[in-house]
Amino acid sequence: MNLRDLVYGLYARRVEARLDHTQVPKHIGVILDGNRRWAKASGGTAAQGHQAGADKIKELLGWCSETDVEVVTLWLLSTDNFDRPASELTPLLGIIENTVRDLAADGRWRVHHVGTLDLLPADTQTVLKEAEQATVDVDGILVNVAVGYGGRQEIADAVRSLLLDHSAKGTSFEDLAEIVSTDLISEHLYTRGQPDPDLVIRTSGEQRLSGFMLWQTAHSEYYFCEVFWPAFRKVDFLRALRDYAARGRRYGG
Repeated sequence: MNLRDLVYGLYARRVEARLDHTQVPKHIGVILDGNRRWAKASGGTAAQGHQAGADKIKELLGWCSETDVEVVTLWLLSTDNFDRPASELTPLLGIIENTVRDLAADGRWRVHHVGTLDLLPADTQTVLKEAEQATVDVDGILVNVAVGYGGRQEIADAVRSLLLDHSAKGTSFEDLAEIVSTDLISEHLYTRGQPDPDLVIRTSGEQRLSGFMLWQTAHSEYYFCEVFWPAFRKVDFLRALRDYAARGRRYGG
């Protein structure tokens, strides 16, 4: 351990000691950004950057367990990412599959897929379904793995699901128009039954949502961190929690 690591370790313990656990967000969304830029800065390949980012996930979930977070949503692959060349996308999908398998095999977390399965290769679909089935009874942090996810696509899928549901029940268009509400649409989101994110963390210095959980984050707090995701440290996580605890959430009031 070098001097810098020692100093950061001491500082992290100091921040953690002062953390008010009653003010910890119950649901954290994380936009894991900067894998490729981290790899480029260190002379590596995009695949190496994505693997380093995947290796960071278990550390994050361990920190969340220590601080009483109950739900974590990890944005691993967006619908826009399908525009990337096959030379990058194929290895990335393999890394995601291995990561999801590893999370499920760990036994500490309940894995839930959020996204559009139909956009994904058959092998990836199978991995996501099996991970969800294998962890359905796990009493631990609920980990939403957002793969093939887009915020606009989620809302479109929710509306489609709502229409199909009420069509099967024989509800007329006029009657459905009378009962449509934000609560009814929420019941058809990928995260139905879950609390909305209290805090969204985005790494790499980018200050935008890029379509992440557009519906659910209406009242979320945001924390933008300069560090690339593979270099994200516990002290960065604790700073985000400290910043969140210091804010007065008004929910538009």
